[in-house]
Amino acid sequence: MLTVRDLCAGYGPVTALRGVGFTAARGRITAVLGANGAGKTTLLRTVSGLHRARSGTVELDGRPLDRVPAERMPGLGLAHVPEGRGVITELTVEENLRLGGLGRGGRVDAAALERTYTLFPPLADRRAAPAGSLSGGERQMLVIGRALMAEPTLLLLDEPSLGLAPRVVVQIFELLRDLVRDQGLTVLLVEQNARSALSVADRGVVLNLGEVVADEDAAVLAADDQLRHAYLGF
Repeated sequence: MLTVRDLCAGYGPVTALRGVGFTAARGRITAVLGANGAGKTTLLRTVSGLHRARSGTVELDGRPLDRVPAERMPGLGLAHVPEGRGVITELTVEENLRLGGLGRGGRVDAAALERTYTLFPPLADRRAAPAGSLSGGERQMLVIGRALMAEPTLLLLDEPSLGLAPRVVVQIFELLRDLVRDQGLTVLLVEQNARSALSVADRGVVLNLGEVVADEDAAVLAADDQLRHAYLGF
């Protein structure tokens, strides 16, 4: 579904990605792993159009995305959940969700809204509450739910476990696995917690200083002691 070829990107004189290439298969979870500063977030930002590549190509179902502006990505089936659980705190939970639905076709699908509440029962219980009153775990549910309101085929998800309690992390990753299994969603997951990511991913891409140092089935990466100790920290 997603093909990245020889992607280079950076900020001023700093090169963050050097010739990155990989594919993310349809209906699978591909985890992008590596230490802080490896280029993981820059990769997602470049794929989603928030950052302009210096060279290389990104294709979604064979369609080049290199010159597609970020605001048009939802219409092509791509949704990006950046790191940080950013919600509009003054708006209610439902108002935040409805904003996500506007990203595809300029209309909100009531059925999509109800599906999101089914996926995230805590949001249904607090649909009229200000988003600023939610816990960290609830905010993470909200930003993922908001992205799903655009009914994407490809979800880019940046550090969903950051700062969350272990039980909430388990819930988020179980949800991702269910979405892939039941709805055929494709997920590109950037995650610092390599152990948790590999437990749900089908494939893993390891970055080090902006370069791909491994691209294997998740089970193979998890079993490679030398690679885990060198790049993944467990």
